[in-house]
Amino acid sequence: METIDSIPTSKIQRASKLISTGVKIGGNYLKYYGEKITNPESARDNLNTNNAEDIYDGLKNLKGSALKLAQMLSMEKSFMPQAYVEKFSLSQFSVPPLSAPLVIKTFRKYFGKSPLDLFDTFNPNAINAASIGQVHKATADGKELAVKIQYPGVAESITSDLALVKPIAMKMFNIQSKDSDKYFKEVETKLTEETNYILEIAQSKEIGEACAHIPNLRFPKYYEEFSSERVITMDWMTGIHLSEFVKTNASQESLNKIGQALWDFYMFQVHQLRKVHADPHPGNFLVDKDNNLIAIDFGCMKEIPEDFYTPYFELAEKENMDDPEIFRSRLFELEILTDKDTPEETAYFSKLFHEILTLFTQPFQSETFDFADEVFFGKLVELGEKYANDKNLRKMNVNRGSKHFIYINRTFFGLFSLLHELKAKVSINQFVSLT
Repeated sequence: METIDSIPTSKIQRASKLISTGVKIGGNYLKYYGEKITNPESARDNLNTNNAEDIYDGLKNLKGSALKLAQMLSMEKSFMPQAYVEKFSLSQFSVPPLSAPLVIKTFRKYFGKSPLDLFDTFNPNAINAASIGQVHKATADGKELAVKIQYPGVAESITSDLALVKPIAMKMFNIQSKDSDKYFKEVETKLTEETNYILEIAQSKEIGEACAHIPNLRFPKYYEEFSSERVITMDWMTGIHLSEFVKTNASQESLNKIGQALWDFYMFQVHQLRKVHADPHPGNFLVDKDNNLIAIDFGCMKEIPEDFYTPYFELAEKENMDDPEIFRSRLFELEILTDKDTPEETAYFSKLFHEILTLFTQPFQSETFDFADEVFFGKLVELGEKYANDKNLRKMNVNRGSKHFIYINRTFFGLFSLLHELKAKVSINQFVSLT
C-alpha cells in the first residue's frame, strides 16, 4: 500500500501544492478547448475526468480541510459530474496513510508517549485512512481498540487552506464575493470542531446515550484515558463499511433493516435532539454480522436553531408548499428571498426553490418511501443539470439562504444517497412528528 512519509504543513508548502494543481487544471482546459473542435461529444467528459484526477491527486497528500471539502463534494451525487463523485469518494476512507515511522512520531508529538507505552499492542500500519485522520488497531487490558490519529498540521492549516481553496469553490459554484463570508466561516467553524477530538468524544457519548433506544443501531465505547485533543481511542467495532455491505448479496429484508435504522437515527436527532451527525458518508458507518448499523464518527455535529428548523420543515409539508403566501414567507425566513431582490430575482428564485422542494420533499409525503426509486433520483440529477447549465442563474446574485443550509442540506443529500445505495424501503413517519 502506498504510504506518505511527510505532509506539507507550512502555508507556503501547501500553497505551492495547490498552485501546481491549478496549473494542471489550466492545462486540462487548454486540451478541452482543442478537443471541443475535433471531438465535441466526449470533450466535457474528458475534462471532468482529468480535472477530478488532478484535483484528488493534489489534495490526497495534503490531507486536512482541503481533502475534507473533496469528501463533502463526493456526496453531492445528484449535482456533481460522475467523474468527480467517483474520484472524490476515495477520500471517505481510502487515501494513502502515513508511514509507520511518521505514525509513531506523530503519536509521540500529540500524546507525549509512544503507543506501546499506553497499549499492550499497537499496529503502526493504518487500517483506514481518510481526510483528517487514520485508524490503527490496538489492544489494552484484553480489549480490542481503534485508535484514530490526526494528521500533523491539519488543525493549524484550516484557515489558510480555506483561503486557498475559496477562489476555486467560488468559481465552481458561482458564489459571488459579496456576502459569501458567512458560508465559508460556517465551514471553517465545523472543520475546526472536527479536529478537536476531546469535543468529538463528548459528542459521541451524548448521541450514543440519547439514541441507544433506536433498534438495530450500535455505538462504540470511548476511552478518555487513551485519548487527547488529536488522538481518540474507542472500541474496535467489527463490521464492514456501508459501501462494501451494499455490494454483498444481502437480502432486501436486511437492506431495509439497515436503511430503517439509518433513517430513524437521523430523524430522531433532527426532530428530537435538534442536532445532527452532519457527515453521512459510507466511511462513518459499519454493518455487523447481525445486520446492525454501527455509527463510528461524530466529529461533525450540527446544531439546528429553532428559527431555522421551523420554516425548513414546514416546507416539507405539501399544504405549505402549495400556499403561495406561506411559501413566500418561509423563503424570507430562510434568507432565500430578501428585501433587496429585484422582481425578476424574486420570481426566479421562488420558482427554482418550489421546483427543488417539490421534488426533494417527496419522501416525506408518504408513510413509506422506496429509495431504490431510480425515477426519483434521475429527476434529482436532471434538476441539478438543468440549473447548473442555466445562464440566467449565473447572472444573478446566487448567495442565497441561511448559513445553516450548508450542513443541513449536506446531511439530507448524504442520507438520501446512502439509502439509495442500500436500495432500502423505509417507514418515514416514525420520528417525523413536528409537535
